[in-house]
Amino acid sequence: MSNSHNFVLTDEVALVTGAARGLGRAIAVALAQAGADVALGLRDINTAPDLVCEIGELGRRALPLQMDVTRSDQILRSIDAVATHFGKLDILVNNAGGGPSNLAENVREEDFDQTVALNLKGTFFTSQAAARIMIRQKRGRIINLSSQAGFVALPTESVYCMTKAGISHLTKCLAVEWGKYNITVNAVAPTFIRTPGTEEALSDPQFRSEVLEHIAALHRIGEPADVTGAVVFLASPAASLITGHTILIDGGWTAV
Repeated sequence: MSNSHNFVLTDEVALVTGAARGLGRAIAVALAQAGADVALGLRDINTAPDLVCEIGELGRRALPLQMDVTRSDQILRSIDAVATHFGKLDILVNNAGGGPSNLAENVREEDFDQTVALNLKGTFFTSQAAARIMIRQKRGRIINLSSQAGFVALPTESVYCMTKAGISHLTKCLAVEWGKYNITVNAVAPTFIRTPGTEEALSDPQFRSEVLEHIAALHRIGEPADVTGAVVFLASPAASLITGHTILIDGGWTAV
């Protein structure tokens, strides 16, 4: 039977970075619902005991990991722990990211360095460590979190926009290098999604109105499920011939 419409991830092993809350948490749960065991990359390993329980209640295994992706030692230890605990690593979701907002003329060097380290350096070196296992396995799925900010200019977000654009191009580069090992590398690029991280900004009526106006086609704020579906798809056999692409999940923001 063709697996072209197979969205099931039964007995796959996934690692999600930045899994404690928001999109990372939602992605981890969605992968477990699709049948995967999930390793949870956490900046503080003590922050998500309820998530471990939630995944366990779905009948899947969860492995919490101390994993600050700005630290190469924690990246390497975490990837090794996944391989030792589960015996393999099939799916990596590079979700960890962020960065402070500021006008370009006021950006501090330490904030620049931290944003680049978190978004770009962390994505690259986590992918590198995971790919070394996937290359030996001769298969794997890597899914990066870019952003619509990598495709449009957002005031006060110049450094964040730069790094998210870099993630989309890095996705292409890694896809070309690792395709021969049956590893696909793709990205998703969401608009503003309703999460604890965006709650304060979206509670401002003027900001919310501006966001809804920019989301020209659908005129609604995104929900985590709008992103998790795309991630599960890219991780599944149904997406086996898709690599090097960034899927925009922006409600039509960049279509105008």
